[in-house]
Amino acid sequence: MRANRSVISSAVLASLLLLAVYLSAQDSPATNGKNNIPHPVRIDRLVLNDTIQPISAGILDRALQTANSDGSAAFLIELNTPGGLITSMRAMAGAILSSRIPVIVYVAPAGARAGSAGFFLLEAADVAVMAPGTNAGAAHPFPTTDKPDDVMSQKIINDTAAFLRSYVAKRNRNADAAEAAVRSSHSYTAEEALNARLIDFTATSDTQLLATLDGRVITRLDGSTATLHTAGAQVVAIEPTLREKLLGWLADPNIALIFLIIGALLIYLEFNSPGTIVPGALGTVLVLLAVFSFDLLPIHGTAVMLVMAGFVLMVLEAKFGGHGALAIAGILSLAFGLLTLVDAPIPEMRIGPALAFSISAAFGIITVFLLRLAWRARQRKFRLGADAVVGSFATAMEPLNPTGHVLVDGEIWQAICSQPVAVGQQLRVLANETNILQVVPVATDPLQKTDE
Repeated sequence: MRANRSVISSAVLASLLLLAVYLSAQDSPATNGKNNIPHPVRIDRLVLNDTIQPISAGILDRALQTANSDGSAAFLIELNTPGGLITSMRAMAGAILSSRIPVIVYVAPAGARAGSAGFFLLEAADVAVMAPGTNAGAAHPFPTTDKPDDVMSQKIINDTAAFLRSYVAKRNRNADAAEAAVRSSHSYTAEEALNARLIDFTATSDTQLLATLDGRVITRLDGSTATLHTAGAQVVAIEPTLREKLLGWLADPNIALIFLIIGALLIYLEFNSPGTIVPGALGTVLVLLAVFSFDLLPIHGTAVMLVMAGFVLMVLEAKFGGHGALAIAGILSLAFGLLTLVDAPIPEMRIGPALAFSISAAFGIITVFLLRLAWRARQRKFRLGADAVVGSFATAMEPLNPTGHVLVDGEIWQAICSQPVAVGQQLRVLANETNILQVVPVATDPLQKTDE
């Protein structure tokens, strides 16, 4: 009887397990039956609202690698940039062109632009889209040499235009209109770019963009075709890492300048007051961060010489005293040097005029003031013990005729005077000889008469 019950219980458990497996298989999205629920299409998106420089190039490269490896059907770049460096632009355009999955560049929102280097990224995309109220173009290259001659400038323009033509034609876009943005700095509104066949269509939002793309056949750079399926796509944002955010913040030349000035003042404070440690350590860190930031940007050689000349003029003013003329010359030299220090193609990557002049004036005044104090302190004789009372005031504790005792800063000293002195009379210490002070009444003190 017990054996029968055991067999029945085992059969019931087996039946329940089979039923659970069957129901699980029916609900699984991997089932090939009519009830199959497919996974939504994934599209990774990166918002690139920054200048084109090494940090933004690194962010784009990492995001593209992620999108190419996480099963995304396409990669969407929402672009808004004034432009930037040619070297960074080439690296970013190359990453877009070599992507295994289609890349969509969308200039948005309204008021955004794909200026200068950003125009190359827009044209490098498999699908180029602009929102109404945006513009793109003005991609004339800016030489980063101090004094480029006509031949060098023409080489840079021809090389940049050839780079743009190398992929614009393969995207079935208007190569002549694209080249006009390089050679004559032509800029296009969204409607003008669409009419000139520089972009594929316009869209007011991401939703409209994905709806328009669904079922669209695109031609890849190698000549192959691909059909986009974007209906109901799941858009996943790729955010910059904390490291990339910090580096992007440091890539601002204005931040670098503030770090450099504050760091220099803190290091000077450490040298002026050895042993404080904290100002020296913090100043060194700030200066190193500033150097790292400037290393990311093109630096003008002549501007560096102007900055150094400004420092030299301030030191000369503090040491010799030029009635302010050397200080003013130093401040102006420092200001003009800072204005032209970053040899960037766009104003957004240069040091602002207001910041350059205000920091130069403040730093010049503080530097001259501190250096003058330091030089005056070093020119004074270092006195200790009895020599320190020379020049101090004393009070006669008893009649001096010619010797007696006086009180100096709460201390009793033996003193000698060349004329009779009454009790309580005010005296000045002129010298110290073997711990005997030479004093003189204040009324007959030559220093007192000179001060008057």
